[in-house]
Amino acid sequence: MSEFFTQKYQKSGVHLSSSEKYVLTYIENNLAKIPAISIVKLSEEANVSTATIVRAMKKIGYDGFTSFKHHLKDAEEQNPTFAIMEQVDKKIQEAIIKNEQEVTRTIQLLDSGTIEDALQKIKAASKISIFARGFSELIAKEMAIKFQLMGKHCDLHDDPNIIRSISKKIKSTEIVIFISLSGETPELIEAAKNCQKQNVSTITFTANQDGPLIKLSELIFVGYKSAISYFPDYEVRSRLPLQVMTRILLDSYASRFVSD
Repeated sequence: MSEFFTQKYQKSGVHLSSSEKYVLTYIENNLAKIPAISIVKLSEEANVSTATIVRAMKKIGYDGFTSFKHHLKDAEEQNPTFAIMEQVDKKIQEAIIKNEQEVTRTIQLLDSGTIEDALQKIKAASKISIFARGFSELIAKEMAIKFQLMGKHCDLHDDPNIIRSISKKIKSTEIVIFISLSGETPELIEAAKNCQKQNVSTITFTANQDGPLIKLSELIFVGYKSAISYFPDYEVRSRLPLQVMTRILLDSYASRFVSD
């Protein structure tokens, strides 16, 4: 084991197992590739568990393997081998900022008056029907369960044919909530038109202020959707704006109408 590692664990006053000593020796002998290697890959190459790696790092004073890599980067600032660490850090920061912006800007777009109107409409409604398609169904499911837990009669529909059919039978004393990132889903638009004909109150959560669904809805929550997508070839864009808005509405309803 290197003198550097020996000093680190001797100062810490802890005992290293044979596996932990082995992995530290392996790291010392392969320092050049450590910046580009993940803890899982290191685990495979050194034939030790990731838990062993983490324990070894903590025993010599680091929070974990990534913390150790950052220390190496700082110690070898002029070494081009460690430039990849900067690239990885930048990509992680970009992902964090993307999500932070979606949350922050979505909250900034929220209007307390619209939230208040939605709360009163939902409270007065004899029944809530939630319509959603695709990945928005996951948000709708959470919303439906929480409304049910708060004592509201709430149904979720995600089948396009059922949405079209049910929307024709909803009573004016009920309320419909649409959850649609694009605001362009055909069956949801058709359902919104049916609700209009029957004077049914509607609330829409979307991230497209120009979507046709907005023009058919009574109360509208529009979130901020980042232009960046890490899965550009698939329709799996982030629903984070929808999650933020629905969560705030649910929390507001619970704090207002559900007793402790």
